[in-house]
Amino acid sequence: MIRRAGEHALLVETRALDLSHRLDAALRADRPEGVVEVVPGPETVLVVAPGADQGRLRTRLGELLAGCAESGKGGEPAEAAADVVTIPVIYDGEDLQAVARMAGISADEVIARHTGRELVVGWLGFSPGFAYLIGLDPVLHTPRLETPRTSVPAGSVAIAGPYSAVYPTASPGGWRLLGRTGSRVWDVTADPPTPFSPGTRVRFEAA
Repeated sequence: MIRRAGEHALLVETRALDLSHRLDAALRADRPEGVVEVVPGPETVLVVAPGADQGRLRTRLGELLAGCAESGKGGEPAEAAADVVTIPVIYDGEDLQAVARMAGISADEVIARHTGRELVVGWLGFSPGFAYLIGLDPVLHTPRLETPRTSVPAGSVAIAGPYSAVYPTASPGGWRLLGRTGSRVWDVTADPPTPFSPGTRVRFEAA
């Protein structure tokens, strides 16, 4: 289903993360006239197009959505970046020991499980450059803090529920802190300003 979202945007309901990734990739490869921003989410893709012919854009989005759904039936993964983004981490986070206790394993095992899997950027949100990384080891699935911190330093590497993330800037946050990285994941002077986009593969590495 495709809905209006304000004056200048259409919201495509994909109802599946993989289909959101496929549609995002298709729109970026062949951007319809008037589209200035594409924002994929877990089950939607927001297409911002000020001044575009809404009827024509809606038709085009419907065609792209159908094509992406059909191409996904073969089981091929959505197109992803060829390289893996590697994030070096110093594992000295305030919540490392607490996560270990909740998981019933040692802190070293927490680190081994966090670095032992390749994660994937599901979507970006919360703040610029904040990527929700999916594929976290289920043993490490832990709840958010009951009381969020008023300030989490930029570069903090954290987990919450089934996700992991790197805080791109200092901000309030309730995720469990495992460590920190010197890698900048948000830089307005860079092009692109973040190494993350939906579908990007990410691996953490103990520094």
